[in-house]
Amino acid sequence: MSPVVKISEPGTGVVRFTIDNPPINLFDPDVYAEFRLLVQRMSTDPELKVVIVDSADPDYFIAHLDVARLHEVPDRPGAADLATTWAETITTFASAPVLTIASVRGRCRGIGNELALACDLRFASLDKAVFAQPEIGFAVVPGGGGLNWLPRLVGRSRALEVLLSGDDFNAATAQSFGWVNRAIPDSLLDHHVDALARRVASFDKTAIATIKQIVDERVSPPSQGELLQSFAAISAAIDRPAAQQRMRTMVAAGWGGATEAERDHPALVGELSARLGME
Repeated sequence: MSPVVKISEPGTGVVRFTIDNPPINLFDPDVYAEFRLLVQRMSTDPELKVVIVDSADPDYFIAHLDVARLHEVPDRPGAADLATTWAETITTFASAPVLTIASVRGRCRGIGNELALACDLRFASLDKAVFAQPEIGFAVVPGGGGLNWLPRLVGRSRALEVLLSGDDFNAATAQSFGWVNRAIPDSLLDHHVDALARRVASFDKTAIATIKQIVDERVSPPSQGELLQSFAAISAAIDRPAAQQRMRTMVAAGWGGATEAERDHPALVGELSARLGME
């Protein structure tokens, strides 16, 4: 069983969850199993105060969901059917009495962006981070929280721009939208995130948890019910003939692999209608 995540502890009370799933860091059932183990620890470890989520691949934070393996449940600790358990898992992650920080370097698309959105804080490499919700190009909708967290962060009009364009957005634009806390030069990103994590971890855990709880009461983060509704929408959309045809065309063009088509996702999505003779 090859590791797909590296766990390290760069400071007392701090855990770094580093996704390392070559070739493009797909969010697959094995990564999900490791994520669920992290969520369990966040809910039960009395010493844990800060979790950093990042990537071992400078080109991909998380490329997107491994749709072909959506319902697969591997024989490993933490494994579960993502389609039926994601809403509970991600809301437990978001509400845990621990500060969560996404340190984004590389492409952060689909469920990768949704995982970053579920974190309390997001810091992005000014040079290398790219964000997107490309589901519209497949004739489906974001199901993992993009419809729920993104409008709360950036507002209705900017959320619609992101969700309906299927385009990539660089870190500077994401910062201007309020999508990320800060866009930081790549050479300084790790130092900034580590220093902040250690500073927060030096404080009282009960105070950290109480601040999160009261802030959440003020801003009303997405409920589990909302997320279930979104996942039901994408599940229904995936079965539509239009979505199936688009996904087949995207896979044939190189989507899901270590290809230029995957790297330049917006161009591939933008050409899809022409490929299908629908323009």
